[in-house]
Amino acid sequence: MKAFAPLTVAALLLCGACDKPMTGGEKGAIAGSALGTGIGLVTGGSFGTVVGAGLIGGAAGFLAGTALDKSSK
Repeated sequence: MKAFAPLTVAALLLCGACDKPMTGGEKGAIAGSALGTGIGLVTGGSFGTVVGAGLIGGAAGFLAGTALDKSSK
């Protein structure tokens, strides 16, 4: 838990340091990775499982966000 707080702060700083608005794919990737990581943590998975769930969720969120962004234009 002690390592979780600095990682969370680092992630927030990376997201907040963007100089232009995020695209639909980027927003989807962040939401998907957060959702995947959260589900992995809630189910009590190992570190590898949680990271894998975050990566898969991020990829799925990026694809969905990109598709939604393209369909709205």
